[in-house]
Amino acid sequence: MDQGLNQKIDAYIAENKEQLLQDIAALVAIDSVEGTPEEGAPFGKGPRAALDKTLELAAGMGLATRNCENYIGYAELAGKDPEKYLATICHVDVVPVGNGWTADPFTMRIQDGWLLGRGVADDKGPMVATLYALKFLKEQGYELRYPIRALIGDNEETHMQDVEYYLKNYPAPVFCFTPDAEFPVCNGEKGHFGAKIVSPVCNGVICDFEGGVANNAVPDRASALLHTDITKLKNAPNITLEPAGEGCVRVRGWGKSGHAAMPQGTVNAIGLVVNYLLDNGLCNETERTYLEAVRKLHASTAGEGLGERPEPILSSRTTESDANGNTHSQDQQAQTDGTQDSSTPADSSSNTQNQSQGTDSSTANSGTPSDTTNSSQTTDGSQPNTGGQTSDTTSGTGTADSNNSNSSGTTSGTASDSSSQGTASSN
Repeated sequence: MDQGLNQKIDAYIAENKEQLLQDIAALVAIDSVEGTPEEGAPFGKGPRAALDKTLELAAGMGLATRNCENYIGYAELAGKDPEKYLATICHVDVVPVGNGWTADPFTMRIQDGWLLGRGVADDKGPMVATLYALKFLKEQGYELRYPIRALIGDNEETHMQDVEYYLKNYPAPVFCFTPDAEFPVCNGEKGHFGAKIVSPVCNGVICDFEGGVANNAVPDRASALLHTDITKLKNAPNITLEPAGEGCVRVRGWGKSGHAAMPQGTVNAIGLVVNYLLDNGLCNETERTYLEAVRKLHASTAGEGLGERPEPILSSRTTESDANGNTHSQDQQAQTDGTQDSSTPADSSSNTQNQSQGTDSSTANSGTPSDTTNSSQTTDGSQPNTGGQTSDTTSGTGTADSNNSNSSGTTSGTASDSSSQGTASSN
């Protein structure tokens, strides 16, 4: 990139910075957590509203827009060859708010040079920055060989049905990348595995089990209601015990939240409670069988509990010569953890990601990526709040449903997720 172009970009960013921040704030103000499907809103009213707002912003920049039957949308800058097109893809849905916020998560604010608000980094900020990149190309009068589409997803955080619909009904781009990771480019994402583990109705020691707010967020709190004598229970780290009347005890686990894509450093509260129950014999045999199966399945975020070792995802083959001049092939492999933990400078065109259950932040003044997490570990004895949150929870008989990037899921009855993330609920 030549110096003259760099100067143009810097001037453009400075000129548009305040409006860009206002546009991000307008998107952040929309609670776009997946909701109940309805006519014209396959992923709920919030994601639909965020999609509409993004298309409105794009149209205001002079970009061609299309709403793809409310499943997804795009803004496009024309090119000479319409038979092919390049694309970016961002998303405007967000994970549930979770716990630990000190202010309204849907009101963007700037604090110590950081943008704070649900979605500023994942992925509403990058979405808006992408639109401004197309606006720059348009205003500078660049003639493109191929059109560029900024795809606007609104179901990325849960089931990716937006992308599924698009690929079934629209031609795929010849090249696409997502500004939803550490700059400069995301070249892959973790896969998803979904399953249900079902136990018999237990009606034993465990009365109910609940925790978590979403399948792709590590839960920071969980609890189980038990038929037992509190005086016989042992204290344990990150566990609190509360009398619950009629010979019952509420066992609460207090962990550390985070996004399932980057579970390193998190503590799964559901796992804390499960381990406490198993280690202290607070279950009957039927309940134990189920809990042990779930604990084994989720003993780690990479499947080691099942006897699996993470395989390297990058490999290359090299040749070397010995002393006699004979060549030998050798496989070289590199381990990668695929984590994404960074933030988005609002005064540059780079887009990076910082996701956590408690905060969503992005730097407003610095061009240097960094990350923050504000996840509170509370011991106030408050009940985990799962009401009104979108998650694939089941109840009554003890089931587990995992559908995320790190082996976790939703549990009910006597089930739990002990490593990556998930939710649990039961009556």
